[in-house]
Amino acid sequence: MIKVLIADDQQLIRESLKIVLDSVEDIEVIATAGDGDDAIKAAKEKKPDVILMDVRMPKMDGVQCTKKIKEEFPEVKVIILTTFDDDEYVYDALKFGASGYLLKGISTDELANAIRTVYQGQAMLNPDVAAKVLKFFSMVTQEENNILSVNESFVKDLNENEWRIIEEVSKGRSNKEIAENLCLSGGTVRNYLSGILEKLELRDRTQLAIWALQRKNVH
Repeated sequence: MIKVLIADDQQLIRESLKIVLDSVEDIEVIATAGDGDDAIKAAKEKKPDVILMDVRMPKMDGVQCTKKIKEEFPEVKVIILTTFDDDEYVYDALKFGASGYLLKGISTDELANAIRTVYQGQAMLNPDVAAKVLKFFSMVTQEENNILSVNESFVKDLNENEWRIIEEVSKGRSNKEIAENLCLSGGTVRNYLSGILEKLELRDRTQLAIWALQRKNVH
């Protein structure tokens, strides 16, 4: 059973999402929160597997809440859920560790599948979002806090196969798609990804995708 926390400042949306998700066999909504502060408290008390996080909430927005939760509970997966198709929110939320970004109004099946995907350790970073991140990054000034920094000596240690994996991740491909495209087994892809993240000292595949997109834009 996947334990889900819903954080949204609109009661109607919280209750609607809870009703919808509670009808899904392998998902259980264990708590709801109306603002960022309550979301952090609920995360501490209830220990969810996945948090559906609204972007615009009082006291603390979803982006900052994501940052704090990922710092304190790195194992918790966060999906940013919003009605606002906003490039900056996409970039910052993913940079701080969100595993996915979905617009409200998607179907129950799509939402449930997104929750399962991030729960299994994959990212909901589809090509549209990957392109959006790159587009936004190209428009902002390259200040230190806008860049995921990686020690260049670590980068030099990457081999050709690892670069091929990184390229696939930057396009938003799943492990299964990467395995099919590169004629590798799923286990081999997972092992490569673990090794790459360890080498580059990045938190997860979402940060890896952002770093790869940044690198393309800079070089």
